[in-house]
Amino acid sequence: MTEIAYSVTARCPSQDVARAFIDWLAGGHAQAVLRGGATRATIAASVEPEDPHRVEVRYMFPDQAAFETYVERHAPALRAEGIERFGPASGVEFSRTIGRVEAQIVEG
Repeated sequence: MTEIAYSVTARCPSQDVARAFIDWLAGGHAQAVLRGGATRATIAASVEPEDPHRVEVRYMFPDQAAFETYVERHAPALRAEGIERFGPASGVEFSRTIGRVEAQIVEG
């Protein structure tokens, strides 16, 4: 079983918009993705390269089948909500990446 990493990067036009995006993610959107099949989520605001208006959220799915179920059943409504709040008029630009987890190293 190979985990799938699904990342969404938002390039926001200002710190205020970036903060609103983070608050929206942490205030319920990320939890909705977890209910849709992800096992965990992390939200990070970029500090290097210095770009305080870039936010990345990474969701981990247990396998390709769980990710595909999310994409088919849950993603359309969740993406529509995101576009409604942070669509083209807001100046936010989104990109997505999907990857297979090849290794996970944890010290501890």
